[in-house]
Amino acid sequence: MESTVQNPSDPPRPQPDLRPAADAVTRLLDGVADGQLGEPTPCPDYTVRELLGHLTGLAAAFRDAALKNLGPTTDTPPDSALPVLDDDWRTVLPERLGELATVWAGPDAWEGMTRAGGVTLPAQIAGQIALNELVVHGWDLARATGQPYGLPEASLRVSHGLLAAAGDDDPIRGTNFGPAVPVQADAPLLDRVIGLSGRAPDWTPVGP
Repeated sequence: MESTVQNPSDPPRPQPDLRPAADAVTRLLDGVADGQLGEPTPCPDYTVRELLGHLTGLAAAFRDAALKNLGPTTDTPPDSALPVLDDDWRTVLPERLGELATVWAGPDAWEGMTRAGGVTLPAQIAGQIALNELVVHGWDLARATGQPYGLPEASLRVSHGLLAAAGDDDPIRGTNFGPAVPVQADAPLLDRVIGLSGRAPDWTPVGP
């Protein structure tokens, strides 16, 4: 099992880069047709519309968590209400994803404590959760809208390590992550990440 915990005697690891995952989600947005907004997604409670609303909200929340700009965006639990997608999402969401990647590229973002989803936690973990949210929900969006999806191995390894180290009830997994789905040990890394997030890698809008 891969772990995100580092031995103090080990040399410092480079901080994860959120840019590839943020860019991957951004590339999917042009492929989302207005007629698909009501379609189902691998998140049982979310249509494509709610998934996009969730991505918009989490991008703002984790952006502000990186800046230690604590307030309504960082204090609201993600399951407090179904996400609402504003009409200007095609402009706002790409901007927020870009801001998210930019602020987490700074070393200060990873230092000290912060808050996200109403939970106070080390910034080091918050950054990994933000990356994992992009990885998994990017896959959700791609599957729901019939688009290809791929990420660098480095991004997937952060998600795999985070999810593998967390129990099914661990808050790190988020509210849209179910119990792990068994996946072959030699399956592609993305499929193993998706299985750990509680999704079947062969999910389609009409079921696997």
